[in-house]
Amino acid sequence: MKVAILGGTGSFGRALAARLAALGEDDIVIGSRDGARAAHAAAELGRRITGATNDAAVPGVDLVVLAVEADAALDTARDVSTALGTTPLLSVASAIDFRKGLGAFPDGDARSLAERVQDVVRAPVAAGLHSIAAANLAEAPADQDAFVCGDDPEAKELALTFAAKLVAGRPLDAGPLASARALEGLTAVIVNLNRRYKAHAGIRVTGVE
Repeated sequence: MKVAILGGTGSFGRALAARLAALGEDDIVIGSRDGARAAHAAAELGRRITGATNDAAVPGVDLVVLAVEADAALDTARDVSTALGTTPLLSVASAIDFRKGLGAFPDGDARSLAERVQDVVRAPVAAGLHSIAAANLAEAPADQDAFVCGDDPEAKELALTFAAKLVAGRPLDAGPLASARALEGLTAVIVNLNRRYKAHAGIRVTGVE
């Protein structure tokens, strides 16, 4: 698989690239607004990784991972929409409202960020990995399950194959893209658990074979 990770110089995007690089199975293109920064990150991470601007990272890949910060996701998706065409896009960001003294709250928008990304690109959008933190990928595949949702069966299957490379648990099909409303909200729950218990929490689902 050839994968472009937009926002690959950020903490989560870089963790994804590093985990894939450790497996040595895939070709990875790190995308960034700053092509030189992306190239530098790629050189640090090792073989089969290249760096480019976001637009230049997209052509010719099998899957594009939108790993930028939530507040940049829609603008980035718009910026690469022409280059992206119909290449499947995996949205992994969650918009979280941090309130001092209270904790992390899910985004107040009625629709998920992934659904809003789908509004601005022709490509089929899947969403997932929202319960996985960068720190959980540092040394080994994350000891948890990975949830992926989407409306396009082929894009979702590709995203599930990608997710399987990142976790010691299972990649699980969480249904249509509308399920991203719950999955993105789950990020706030994980953040609150991590803060309360000083942990790196993850989720395993029981009763699913």
